[in-house]
Amino acid sequence: MDPAGHARPDTLCAAFQANAAKYPDDVALRTIDDAVTITWREYAERVRAIASGLAALGVRRGDTVALMMTNRPEFHLCDTAVLHAGGTPFSLYNTNPVDLLAYQFGNAGNRVVICERQFTPQILEAVKKAAAQGHHVEQVICVDEAPAGTIALSAVEAAEAEDFDFETTWRSVKPEDLLTIVYTSGTTGPPKGVELTHTNFIENARVIEIFGGGTGHDRVISYLPDAHAANRWFAHYLTMLEGGEITTVAELKQVAQALAEVHPTVFLGVPRIWVKVKGSLEERFAAEPSPVKRALVHWALRTGRARARAASDGRALGLTQKLRFAMADRLVLAAIRTRLGLDQIRAAVTGSVAIPPDVHEFFLGLGLPLCEGYGMTECTAGATLNGPDRVKIGTVGTPLPGAEVKLGDDGEVLIRGKMVMRGYRNDPEQTAQTIDADGWLHTGDIGSIDADGYLSIVDRKKELIINAAGKNMSPANIENTITENCPLAGTVVVIGEQRPYNTALICLDPDLSRAFAQRHRLTATTVAELARNPKVLAAIEQGVAAANGKLSRVEQIKNYIVLPEVWEPGSDILTATGKLKRTPIATRYTDTIESLYS
Repeated sequence: MDPAGHARPDTLCAAFQANAAKYPDDVALRTIDDAVTITWREYAERVRAIASGLAALGVRRGDTVALMMTNRPEFHLCDTAVLHAGGTPFSLYNTNPVDLLAYQFGNAGNRVVICERQFTPQILEAVKKAAAQGHHVEQVICVDEAPAGTIALSAVEAAEAEDFDFETTWRSVKPEDLLTIVYTSGTTGPPKGVELTHTNFIENARVIEIFGGGTGHDRVISYLPDAHAANRWFAHYLTMLEGGEITTVAELKQVAQALAEVHPTVFLGVPRIWVKVKGSLEERFAAEPSPVKRALVHWALRTGRARARAASDGRALGLTQKLRFAMADRLVLAAIRTRLGLDQIRAAVTGSVAIPPDVHEFFLGLGLPLCEGYGMTECTAGATLNGPDRVKIGTVGTPLPGAEVKLGDDGEVLIRGKMVMRGYRNDPEQTAQTIDADGWLHTGDIGSIDADGYLSIVDRKKELIINAAGKNMSPANIENTITENCPLAGTVVVIGEQRPYNTALICLDPDLSRAFAQRHRLTATTVAELARNPKVLAAIEQGVAAANGKLSRVEQIKNYIVLPEVWEPGSDILTATGKLKRTPIATRYTDTIESLYS
């Protein structure tokens, strides 16, 4: 039941049709500056046409269809149409190499791929490789221009399947039917295909109740890859379920513009986004020429932080503290939120990896209700959340409605509930190893639960560092501590397994380091030049020293190196979601690492 007591739709198809009927003239999909706008009525009409065209191409109930696109309205049109045709859409990372694409085609068993023209060379090559391995993709559909060997989406929409009954087909979709396959990032091997059902998502979406429910007036921004489960959750499925408007953002550098234009009510930001926004704001504050204005901003931020920390600790504010924050908000903080486009946020969530506690406190101090959640693809993205009633900094909150969370004998986080996946695609053995006979999902994360029931994540079970003296440490905690004290650091990797002390590889954040260079009037402009610049290196040294002051002696970084390069997501050392591939990193930088211990 929804908050009003009405029965909720039990499939995303039923939910979509209900919202299309309820909000026909409202905008459902748009791009920046309204270059493209699609109402719910138009959305529904195009879904019907594309579904019929797919049926004409032979897509039937239970078939899988691959999608490879940037963030654009056509993703939503096509993904939703596949569902209404009775099929299962799944997304591919645009950075996937040909061999990985061929593997996923074989694992998913899709006969159709929908993509953009720019991706057709790698798609067509992957189709050939998949065919050589015994799997045949029959159609490649392009949503824009269609080169040789492909078919245009417009031609698909114009086609009609004589024996296809659209209404009967979408109504025949069942709650336990497959909604999608999400391929894991594959930090330690080939990605696994996580099979998620309509029930998995709808059960998981009960989290929206914590924020007072979803509304048809919500505004969200889709900017992360749709192969990322969390983006599809927040910026696709949620609007299908609850209504609202999606603004698609094709390039990450346009997110700031989109925020200022849209003023979203629901926003998902991975930790790196929040780190970069905080760093940009601090650069702006530092460049303020008026010492009076600088002092006022710093006073307001301190006041906001004090309020956030009190709320986190469960302490009530006194009247004087409440009045002080009200003044700080009126004079400074509200204006910052408005300038960022975050002044109308109703539900702000961060997740995927841990957010540095200092960064989290900073945004709570701005008056932004930023809630950190925890989960994994295997439980439809979420299992716990720091709800807006009390955000406990440094934890990932309490179990979501319908979720059970407990710790195994070795501290491993275990999850059970209707949001847990059906299983891994074509891999019953791995499924049985991950979900035990009692239905508990073994996450591979080590955690702790405090007296208030709040979960904290220590690190990945397989990634804990054991140094030469036998001391266990969390590399993620150390890396986060460096990141939050060293704004110029983009990616940080801690080395210490079976070593006498810890060292680190540090890559500069290209945007923040260039802003730093501009403020200090440095002649260096490239990342390689900045990585050698004495002022940049001094700032890094100051940050590492500050981080070491917050770490235990055994956790501290004794030596480090600033690399003259930027690591890109989807490379052989970072997953498409930006997670570290520690073994390939250790292999590539063997000589550099050894030099830190010589």
